Formats: sequence, structure tokens, C-alpha cells
Amino acid sequence: MGFRKKNKSPPVLSHEFVIQNHADMVSCLAMIILLGLMFEVTAKFAIMFITVQYNVTQVLVNFYQYGPKDVATVFFYLLIAVILHALIQEYILDKMNRRLHLSKTKHSKFNESGQLAAFYLFSFIWGCSILTAEDFATNPTFLWEGYPHTHMVLHRLGLVLLVPHYLVELLFHASRLFYFSDENKQKGFTLWALLFVIARLLTLTLSVLTFGFGLPRTENQGFSLAEGNFNVLTIRQVQMALTGKALNVWMTCLAAICLTQAWMMWKFINFQLKKWREHSQNQASKKKAVSPKSKPHKREPTRGGAANGVVKSEDKTSPRARKAKAS
Repeated sequence: MGFRKKNKSPPVLSHEFVIQNHADMVSCLAMIILLGLMFEVTAKFAIMFITVQYNVTQVLVNFYQYGPKDVATVFFYLLIAVILHALIQEYILDKMNRRLHLSKTKHSKFNESGQLAAFYLFSFIWGCSILTAEDFATNPTFLWEGYPHTHMVLHRLGLVLLVPHYLVELLFHASRLFYFSDENKQKGFTLWALLFVIARLLTLTLSVLTFGFGLPRTENQGFSLAEGNFNVLTIRQVQMALTGKALNVWMTCLAAICLTQAWMMWKFINFQLKKWREHSQNQASKKKAVSPKSKPHKREPTRGGAANGVVKSEDKTSPRARKAKAS
């Protein structure tokens, strides 16, 4: 009886080895950093990876500034994100895939939407909690008041623009997950299309409000890299020659936001047109399949009464009577 050969494990530190064991490797590295907190000699270095270093507390409110030591903190929480990614894949998405029996293409898209839906859900909840604490809904001037914003409130305008974007993307990937489980569930895509357009209009409105009306009226006008102040006037010769006015550097930011939103809308329109064409083709193919078949014509009687090569005579008299009649 022959023995079954065992599958050889890939070489250590090869590409396949890293793919198969990246979660375990990252977990070990994170555990080493956490163990460093247990010893006094290494605790001052390990704490750099876990907490934000530039704490500026004001009136029982914790504010933070940013600096080069934040690279260690970002690295550690990147490890945590990789571990969470592996946990979601192994304990949630893989189990759902076994039940759904998806094709190879749908399998990869299902995993992609599952991971992104978890990321956008977490980011949306986190962003809403920050905006709720800052009372943005009752005070829109929060976007430009107190500029430059040296404290790390995940920069105000960027945070406000990202929250609706995260909500729209969350709805899209959640709709894909429901669609892969049941192809008849497509109402989520309609709601996503509506919210996508609203989010683009909201982004443009808030950007124009902040860069066009808010920042030009703030007291701090100047450039300071140390203070994080970029609200500076940049003189352009063509503009000066035509109108005698100068353009702010925030016009570049506003133009970048407008171009980004226009590009996203262009991709959105092309995506909708592609889906519309596919739907029209499917409907046309279904109509052709359902169309009634042509009815078969009645068989015409063969000439001479011949059927299947045999000539049948309508005369039912005996052969002797036929001979006598012929003579």
C-alpha cells in the first residue's frame, strides 16, 4: 500500500509563505510590542507604538498635535488592521462563501466587498462620533473657525467630506453582498445611486463654502510651516494684469476637489450606462427566447397515393376481377 505524499510547505520568506502566514507573522510582531510594556527598560519605547505622543490637554479636553513620532503609532495600528482583516476573512467571509457556493469571480468580489464594507462601517461610525462631539450640525463655521487647526481633529473639512463618502461606499458594498446572496435583491443599488449624487453635490457645496467664503475671512493670513498655516496669497501675473487681484492658495485645493468630484461623476455615469446596456441586452435576449415558434404546416398528400415508397390503390377488388375487367 503506497503512502500519500504530504504537500510541501513553501520556502520560508517566499511570496507564498508570506501570503499564507502573514496574519501569524503580524500577530507575533504586535505581541512583541505589547510585551515591551511589561518591562521598565523597554516600556518607554513600546509606548511610542501604542499612544499618541503629542498630547495637549486643554480644560479637560484631550487635544493632540502631530509629529514624527506618530509614524510608530501608525505602524502599530497598521498591524492591528492586518490582524482584523484576517479575522474577518477567516471567521465571517469564508464561512459565508462555503454556504453560497459562488463562482471564482464572484468569490473574489464577495471577499472584496466584505472587507471594504467592514472598513467603511468602522470609519463612518468613528467619524460620526467625532463630529457629534464637535457639534458640527449646529455650527457649520466649525469648518474654518480657529484656523490654522494645529490640534489633531482629523482635519475638519477632510473629516466632514469623508463621512458622507464612507456612508455611500458602505451602502454600495453592502448592496453587492446582498446581490451575491440573492440576485433579485437590487434595490440597494438604486438608493446608492441617489446618495452618490447627493454626496458629490454636498462635497462641492461645503468646499466652496469653506475655501471661498470661510478661509479668506479668517484673521490668520500667511504661510507658516511650523504652525500649519497655509492660508497664503499667491500672486499670479495673468490674474494681476486682468483684474488687479490675487488668488489664494486655497483656490488650488478647491480646484482639486472639483476635479476629483467631476472624475467620480464621470466614472459613475459610465458605470450606470454600462449596466443599462447590459440590462437592455438581457431583456432583448429574453424576448427572443419567449417568442412563439412557427406552427408546422399540414402534410400534403403525396402524388399518386404513394406513402413511404409504397403505391396504394383505392380499388379494393380482387386481382382476378381486375384482370377480367382489363381484358
